[in-house]
Amino acid sequence: MAEDLCFFNKDIIIIKPPKKSPAALLRMVVLMLSMLSGVYICSICLKQLSSYAKPPKLVTIQLVYQPCQSAFIEPWEIPYVHFPKPSTYDRGECSCNPVRFFAILSMQRSGSGWFETLLNSHINVSSNGEIFSVKERRANVSIIFQTMDKVYNLDWFSSASKNDCSAAVGFKWMFNQGLMEHHQEIVEYFNRRGVSLIFLLRRNLLRRMISLLANSYDRDAKLLNGTHKSHVHSRTEAEILAKYKPTIDIKSMISNMKQLEEATVKALEYFMSTRHIVLYYEDLINDRTKLVDVQEFLRLPPRSLYSRQVKIHKGSLSDQIENWNEVNYTLNGTQYDRFLQQDYKM
Repeated sequence: MAEDLCFFNKDIIIIKPPKKSPAALLRMVVLMLSMLSGVYICSICLKQLSSYAKPPKLVTIQLVYQPCQSAFIEPWEIPYVHFPKPSTYDRGECSCNPVRFFAILSMQRSGSGWFETLLNSHINVSSNGEIFSVKERRANVSIIFQTMDKVYNLDWFSSASKNDCSAAVGFKWMFNQGLMEHHQEIVEYFNRRGVSLIFLLRRNLLRRMISLLANSYDRDAKLLNGTHKSHVHSRTEAEILAKYKPTIDIKSMISNMKQLEEATVKALEYFMSTRHIVLYYEDLINDRTKLVDVQEFLRLPPRSLYSRQVKIHKGSLSDQIENWNEVNYTLNGTQYDRFLQQDYKM
């Protein structure tokens, strides 16, 4: 009986472990994966929070210089349109205002002073006068180039200088001021820098000769209260200067006229490859629409141009030349007798 009880007790004490089902294992795997995913997500969130806590990095933006452009510039104009950068000042808001370069090529007493005052009455034009009348500025080609560079860079200051937004800048240049001697180098410079030329010529060489001789006389006589003036701004002054009647050298008169014509032909030939326009003093007086042509040539907004200068020698040639009868007789029947006629009215 005792043995039976013992055996019974053994059966009661011995407990067999339950068998694991596949569903239980799957739940365990899912639990582990969920825990790992949670840890990974938390680590990412912590990194983002730490990055936001740091000050933001500065972003460096490099600006690329864009050249000035204008929708109103035609393709053929591009070589003649400039955006100068003066070394003596900053153009500021005018830095992208296009500028055209020009030069007035002429001879003394051909109306270039009067013509330049007309141009300078335009608010957008700065013509700086006869800059090469000073010999040191035309000593050699290098100095000539340096002088022109200063003008075209807008670093040349004169009474004609306008505001920073000038649309055309230039100067006067007489044929006998180094222009013809260095014409090859100067033509290359004009074409390289995109300079437009204005030839201002005078048809009536006899009238030019009168003006030249009278001006030369006044340089010594100083008829205006001891002051020499090449140009005047009142009728009273003009009448005083006009009282002097020069005597023309008959022997050299025709040869001088031939030399002037040859110089003009050479100048036109030398600078034919440049962009240029040819004007005549007489045409500007008789037809003011020629001034519109000049403004169009320089691509300027058209304006009414004016000058305060008063013409000195006007009227009949017989009243302006001391030895008129000799001059009249010498020129009659020659190729220059056309100069004896009245060619304009003032």
